[in-house]
Amino acid sequence: MVEIKTDASLEAMRATGRVVAKALAAARSAAVPGATLVSLDAVAREVLREAGAASPFLGYRPQWAPVPFPAVLCASVNDAVVHGIPDGYRLRDGDLVSLDCGALLDGWAGDAAVSFTVGRARPADTRLVDTVDEALEAGIAAAVVGNRIGDIAHAVGRVCRAAGYGIPDGFGGHGVGRRMHEDPGVPNEGRPGRGMLLRHGMVLAIEPMVIGGGGDGHRTDDDGWTVRTLDGSRAAHAEHTVAITAGGPRVLTAL
Repeated sequence: MVEIKTDASLEAMRATGRVVAKALAAARSAAVPGATLVSLDAVAREVLREAGAASPFLGYRPQWAPVPFPAVLCASVNDAVVHGIPDGYRLRDGDLVSLDCGALLDGWAGDAAVSFTVGRARPADTRLVDTVDEALEAGIAAAVVGNRIGDIAHAVGRVCRAAGYGIPDGFGGHGVGRRMHEDPGVPNEGRPGRGMLLRHGMVLAIEPMVIGGGGDGHRTDDDGWTVRTLDGSRAAHAEHTVAITAGGPRVLTAL
């Protein structure tokens, strides 16, 4: 079931979204050569703690997961697409990093992700990150009252495919509300004019993912969480929680 939020609820979700944005910004600032992934998680934890927010990631265990997720931040490096578990890996100059974070505040969830290069960026990685950001912006622009889920999916997929990149099979966005993952699903590729009608008060996480090698295949590490590109190429991921409103899309997780 899709919950239609009141305007007051959207304001509360915006407060949660600001916490997510601050946590991601702080973790990104701490992502310098030599920093460990677990140290980035500690930075994000502190932001949540100071805001009085909880983490929807920590302890999260969907049916397919062998163990609960042990962190508040997903940290995926280079060929890792999503769901990377922060560990003792030390970042190196030129690493491509995707950070994904969520928050729960006053009963409402928020979810966002960002990709960037640590230190000096390779031109290919810059193009990858620019494309996933462009795909996110295209998806947000399509998130208007009267459009359908397929319009968002088509907008995202068109940007990714035009750049020659792969789109990981089976991954995409989702509804957000009282919980981090709610209906409806928001695919990263689809046909315009299809799917659920977008209404004022719906809230969606739009999250494109791209694979640099051009294939859509992926595999999961032995940890049961970290998703990597099948061809070993680098990947990028971006995400915002977006409210559908009569005045146009409202990004709730913007800083």
